[in-house]
Amino acid sequence: MPFSDSSPLYRGTSAPRATRSPLSLTWLAAIWTAVLGNWPLWQRMWGMPDYAGASGKVFIVVFAGIVLMVLGAVFSLLAWRIAVKPLLTLMLLITAPLAYFIGSYGVVIDSTMVTNALQTDVRETRDLMSWGLLAHVVVIALIPLAWIWRQRVSELRWFKRLGWNLVSVAVALALGFGLAATRTADLASTLRNNKTLTKMVSPVNGIWASVALITQKQKKPKGPPEVVAADATLRPRPTGAKPPLVLLVVGETARSANFQLNGYGRPTNPELSERPVLSYRDVASCGTSTAASLPCMFSQLGREAFVDHPGNQETLLDVLQRAGLAVLWLDNQSGCKGLCDRVPNAQAINPARPDHPIPAGLCRADGECMDEVMLHDLDARIAGLEPARVAKGVVLVLHQMGSHGPAYYLRTPEERKPFQPECRSSALQQCPLDQVRNAYDNTIAYTDHVLARAIDWLGTQESTFDPSLLYVSDHGESLGENNLFLHGMPYAIAPQEQKHVPLILWLPEQTRQSQHLDSACLAQRRDTPMSHDGLYHTVLSLSGVQTAVYRKDWDWVGACRRP
Repeated sequence: MPFSDSSPLYRGTSAPRATRSPLSLTWLAAIWTAVLGNWPLWQRMWGMPDYAGASGKVFIVVFAGIVLMVLGAVFSLLAWRIAVKPLLTLMLLITAPLAYFIGSYGVVIDSTMVTNALQTDVRETRDLMSWGLLAHVVVIALIPLAWIWRQRVSELRWFKRLGWNLVSVAVALALGFGLAATRTADLASTLRNNKTLTKMVSPVNGIWASVALITQKQKKPKGPPEVVAADATLRPRPTGAKPPLVLLVVGETARSANFQLNGYGRPTNPELSERPVLSYRDVASCGTSTAASLPCMFSQLGREAFVDHPGNQETLLDVLQRAGLAVLWLDNQSGCKGLCDRVPNAQAINPARPDHPIPAGLCRADGECMDEVMLHDLDARIAGLEPARVAKGVVLVLHQMGSHGPAYYLRTPEERKPFQPECRSSALQQCPLDQVRNAYDNTIAYTDHVLARAIDWLGTQESTFDPSLLYVSDHGESLGENNLFLHGMPYAIAPQEQKHVPLILWLPEQTRQSQHLDSACLAQRRDTPMSHDGLYHTVLSLSGVQTAVYRKDWDWVGACRRP
């Protein structure tokens, strides 16, 4: 009696491995993802006062069941013989890093956070690498994937497979709605009062946020940007008056609460405290991330209108250039997010002159430079701009690396670390909070030094220009308050630490007189509520540009300008 190769009686062979339905693989993956891949969600809920007591714990179990049903329904759509393994691989590889970042830093995943991730450069990615991230990828993704890829998948005709998949989706949704019906009031309260929890369900959060981001981008009109302030011109200067030189320093991740000038109890501003600067103490940011704040800061719209505006408009830099000024964007970070594409711009790591290289000690071997590098050879950078424009005035924008986390310790030179011991790890949650704060405060103290040096340089320009300095950070930072680290929370629910930013103004007497600004009035406004909405209009004001889009009520110094 002949035997086939597949027969268990064939000598030298064993019984063939059993096959598994694609749906069984997807449901096993859904259970693994719901339980282990979403551990930050369960940890967060378990520790919340809203869910204390037996009733609260029962709701957590019910909520976990709803999450499982949602994941089961989504994963059931992937249950096709050829596609199931690659698609489950993608889902688990998305879930693992999301679990790490949500669990370690308390972030939530929305379209803004996805934008931040897409705009992260190599240096920032390096800072985020850690053994904890690797462990999450291994445990949550690689171990189950090693098992999944060893399974044989059964085959059905496509219409039968479609039918079973749809049945699985329907059953999952029915069970999910059934569970929700058992605790309707608790679920409604959670969705209303604890919206961040829904943004912690991985990998659905990442997928939903990515789709939302794509949708937002599709709404934006294509082509060149819409012209703004086409009427922009320079105010006539009296005979003998000097052109303006506005130095705008865009800070990174600096929060107002840690500035000595604003009442912080540590000496984080020793150098600026000795200079005649004004620090404004009640300033709100446009967003909680660079990707959200930076374009908004350079728009005339203001935060509320900018958030809902899908258009592609010219920025402040375009208007300044149209008015005839010389404009230069100098970057020591991951770029200008498209703001400087139409004006002269340069990376600070590239010297102004080939024969005048960056001084030793300002840059590391990995290519990251300390913020002082932006002050190197500024005279040469101005000399490289169009002379006719320079004669009318100059606006320099310095985009800092500042206090960019989580590797705060990398942002400061070794000789400028007054607060010790500092956290020397990107895994902030593994450092004592006082060491995290020390590392962060060192970055603020270093920014203080950079701004003091910038003011000193501006002082050397008074024979040629009427100089001024504006410093404002793009957003703040969480340093472990309520178990949150870093930034990027949705604006409506973000803590104050991520939205309250420093604003520093330096105007020498020469400039105040030429600008007709009342010194006492400027000082009295230090506690007046302000926001990023005023940046656009303040720079127009200090640089002498007049246009119909200018709003005096948003100008940070406008109320103090006398006829």
